[in-house]
Amino acid sequence: MFAIETPDKPAMIMASTGEAITYRQFEEDSNRVAHLLRNAGLRQGDAISIMMENHPWFFRLCWGAHRAGLQYTAASSRLTFGELEYIVNDCGAKAFFTSKAKAETATQLLTKAPAVTLFAMLDGTVAGYESLETALASMPTTPIDDEANGADMLYSSGTTGRPKGVKVKLPLTPLTELPALYHLLAGLYGFSQNTTYISPAPFYHAAPLRYCMTVLRMGGTIIAMEHFDPEQCLALIEQFKVTHGQFVPTMFVRMLKLDPLVRTTYDVSSLQSVIHAAAPCPIPVKKQMIEWWGPKIYEYYAGTEGNGFVSVTSEEWLAHEGTVGRALMGELHVCDETGEELPTGEPGTIYFGNAPQFEYHNDPEKTQASRHPKGWSTLGDIGYVDADGFLYLTDRKANMIISGGVNIYPQEAENVMTMHPKVGDVAVFGVPNEDFGEEVKAVVQPADWADVDSPEKADALGKELIAFCRSQLADIKCPRSVDFERELPRHPTGKLYKRLLRDRYWEGRASKLV
Repeated sequence: MFAIETPDKPAMIMASTGEAITYRQFEEDSNRVAHLLRNAGLRQGDAISIMMENHPWFFRLCWGAHRAGLQYTAASSRLTFGELEYIVNDCGAKAFFTSKAKAETATQLLTKAPAVTLFAMLDGTVAGYESLETALASMPTTPIDDEANGADMLYSSGTTGRPKGVKVKLPLTPLTELPALYHLLAGLYGFSQNTTYISPAPFYHAAPLRYCMTVLRMGGTIIAMEHFDPEQCLALIEQFKVTHGQFVPTMFVRMLKLDPLVRTTYDVSSLQSVIHAAAPCPIPVKKQMIEWWGPKIYEYYAGTEGNGFVSVTSEEWLAHEGTVGRALMGELHVCDETGEELPTGEPGTIYFGNAPQFEYHNDPEKTQASRHPKGWSTLGDIGYVDADGFLYLTDRKANMIISGGVNIYPQEAENVMTMHPKVGDVAVFGVPNEDFGEEVKAVVQPADWADVDSPEKADALGKELIAFCRSQLADIKCPRSVDFERELPRHPTGKLYKRLLRDRYWEGRASKLV
């Protein structure tokens, strides 16, 4: 299945170590994994879970499960034990794979996941875990007799509560039938057998997982970064003549903030398509990236739920600054709180119609809450569509600030403040105000902590940032106060856990309404 014509071609190269896994290894090892799962009693439709760092075996495990017709849940390698326990049990996993690096958390799972019959570990073992390398050594390298398409079941990152698994029906198609994502990547971004794809994000996130799995199906080569480092990323692009990559805006910011003499040293001319998503990209950041890398930057708006897909090219974006694109899958509908469709240009809840359906695993209420009476579905985001059909995001519904009856979307202030040279990262949200209900607060991770290491410096920089924001936005949209943190709680994919910050300011209140 994997690049039959080029068995010795590298399927994946680990960035830090240079370890290369050939397509022959992928074919043989994923077959071994499928046999191991069958021997453990797992049948089509059953579930497994994987929790490990960006490991050389990660995608061989996923492909083994996929070939066995299973649902595979890739859990964040940063989960606490309580979070991991919840996901493994909620997804119904019957097998759990991890690495010795995660032994401390994994050990606690042994007595807390009653449905799991196979606990396996790479790079060594602890009591209760089989050595995966040993278990696979005796397995056949040929395909299992009943190969079938599996599917991932990934969990939302839990920014508004318990994460929920996004469950889709297993495809009733032969393993040789190419999925929709294959055709999309080939047709929209030019992915092919000749693709060299850099993956700078955690493998367990939806986009890196699905894109890497598709690159492997195509016969391309993945350059897998264990951790994102802006200069190392540029060096890898030059070294391997990378043609495609997917990033999040925070990675763009970090590369742009390198010394110009450093970042312009590297040759990035091999790039053909650079894709970004997962979080809104500030307009100045995207402009600078297009100026630097050329009109090769594509953006899309979609979710793990797979209920719609919106895309935009560099040329389209430059003509409609700030847009995330036009719908390529699903029809866009923007509705008010009563479900009525809004006129062009007015922001409201974004729904996709005439698109694939999904459900939140074990949560019919959340599934129902994502549905419009007409059957459309939403990811819970706020935005509007212009006269040309281009979609603009203004915020997630849960982050909206209501101050004195005025709806404020904090993304606008974040986009401005993130471009200040003394700002490393920023979160804007609502905090209690007895007169207006909420007021706008910014919490900033300074680029250099020395800028705020005394009350006087912190006060001065706070005032400077407020003035900077007010120079570009209406006063009501700008923070009235600024606090500083050494590091903001971001998911490795770039998503900000704003709830963790916001909850501190609402502590002790029974309601988050004043």
